[in-house]
Amino acid sequence: MNIIDNKYLEDIKSWPYKEALKVIDKFGGIKNFKNPTKEYVLFETGYGPSGLPHIGTFGEVVRTTMVRKAFESIIDCPTKLITFSDDLDGLRKVPENVPNRDMLENFLGKPLTSIPDPFEKFESFGHHNNAKLKSFLDKFNFDYDFVSSTDKYKKGDFDSILILILENHQKILDVILPTLRSERQATYSPFLPISEKSGKVLQVKIDEYRPKLGTIIYQDPFDNKKTETKVTGGNCKLQWKVDWAMRWMALGVDYEMCGKDLNESVELGSKICKVLGKKPPVNLIYEMFLDEKGEKISKSVGNGISVDQWLRYASPESLSLYMFQKPKSAKKLFFDIIPKTVDEYLNHLKSYPTLDNIKKFDSPIWHIHQGKEPQYKTEITFNSLINLVSICNTKDKNIVWSFIKQYDPSLDKNLNKNFDALISYSLNYYTDFVEPNKQYLKIKENEKIIFLDILKVLE
Repeated sequence: MNIIDNKYLEDIKSWPYKEALKVIDKFGGIKNFKNPTKEYVLFETGYGPSGLPHIGTFGEVVRTTMVRKAFESIIDCPTKLITFSDDLDGLRKVPENVPNRDMLENFLGKPLTSIPDPFEKFESFGHHNNAKLKSFLDKFNFDYDFVSSTDKYKKGDFDSILILILENHQKILDVILPTLRSERQATYSPFLPISEKSGKVLQVKIDEYRPKLGTIIYQDPFDNKKTETKVTGGNCKLQWKVDWAMRWMALGVDYEMCGKDLNESVELGSKICKVLGKKPPVNLIYEMFLDEKGEKISKSVGNGISVDQWLRYASPESLSLYMFQKPKSAKKLFFDIIPKTVDEYLNHLKSYPTLDNIKKFDSPIWHIHQGKEPQYKTEITFNSLINLVSICNTKDKNIVWSFIKQYDPSLDKNLNKNFDALISYSLNYYTDFVEPNKQYLKIKENEKIIFLDILKVLE
């Protein structure tokens, strides 16, 4: 894509460009850029499918895409974006927002792709949540490749790095153990064997590491018998922090961002890469999303707003704007912020053509649309539309349009599909949030004459 004259880069202040330059520096900088051995720069986002995808998952993908597009506008080098699902992970607790919770209780500890789908639609719970992830990412036309942890482990794509980790398990323990409590240190191992007897992902003490044979020995709690198993071929999974580092090395990940709650995992994963002679990716640590109570949004609890809910009341572009704004600052995410964000998006859209060419690269409009922005010329705001719908007390779009045409005759319903969609969003917002809370005053006896007079005039 390579569209920016490099001499102007120091004038661009937007965070996606700052991140893109960090990735470029990893490969020698702009003047001495050296293509990676895999011939493309790899951006990754991760997903833990123990619960349904939530808006934070979307945020990570859209933000990473913004960095990717900024990179492509500077350097002529192929890129890829993968969305990685940690679906071989064992189910630790039953999410609160799924059906058949009693059934899932029987499968605690088993890999997510080995557990029946409580929604009874897919071959497993992991496959169901992966499908949900892909479907809502596809709504936004993201260019990404989906990667399943289960597939990669079982096909042997991670085997070479798993053996490397087995051969260097003591170096990895030296990195991880100082961060653990003493009782956890006694049983911790980088490897989590998957029991052939119970099917569970086991957090057990490893009695012996056998690098030459590619195996470990442990005591299976199912029958308390010593068991030897290969670490390759999907017979073992790695502990989370080691697993993340393994993924970076095996796939050759160059950039990945994550929430502040995983800051320690990033630091330890990077140390593991370095002790094994590998380069960790460039990382951005973003702040967490909070619900209206100021509590962290959780996919297992299901608080906050889902992507589908946002799209009922506002455009995909407005959601992308929300994600663009200050990723390193904690932000509350609840329904009242939607109208405000829509109007901020519209203001940016109107002002974009007036910006000089360099300033456009700092505008969220460039990062949302990459030069293919729609036009928006009317002064009517989204909040005005919501007020208009409320005053009209209607759910009929044609009635709203009749008022709009009186205010701005230049707006044509057939030529302004985006504005027509705004009216639909305002009707939905009115129906769900305004109308249920409307309260009407009772007319007092001495006020009746006023309304009778109005009625007479109307007649």
